[in-house]
Amino acid sequence: MILIADSSALVTLAIVDKLDVLVKLFNEVYIPQAVYDEITQDKKPLSKKLSTYFVDKVVSIDTDINFNISLGKGESEAIVLYQQKNANFLLCDDKKAKKFAQSFGIKVVGSLGILLKAKEKNLIKEISPLLDILKNSSIFIDDKTYQLVLKMAKED
Repeated sequence: MILIADSSALVTLAIVDKLDVLVKLFNEVYIPQAVYDEITQDKKPLSKKLSTYFVDKVVSIDTDINFNISLGKGESEAIVLYQQKNANFLLCDDKKAKKFAQSFGIKVVGSLGILLKAKEKNLIKEISPLLDILKNSSIFIDDKTYQLVLKMAKED
């Protein structure tokens, strides 16, 4: 299976130190150049870790397309790359980008969905400590989502 990733979900997985589950769940993982540029900016948190992990997974997109004024270059390129690679999933946490992609029939999964799948495949033992790390970081998870993920993970 092929996964194309956008920046926000990658940062989330890096915060909980679970980038490695991506290659365990998917045969191929790619990010467009614009996403790589976003996640490796010097002032971005975890930029070194993300740079090292994704340096060999970057694909250049030969287009200046920007689908929608509310989508960034990284999100737009991720959608184009998804189509070019005939990917199975787009990893994205941005609500607007998710809706836009789904309107084109693109299968979208978020970072929390990846963590749930990783637990299902016994790649991680518990999700609750990871959610706690995220709640104490710059990542926003509302209480309803927190409880829903715990319930889906059978940790409630």
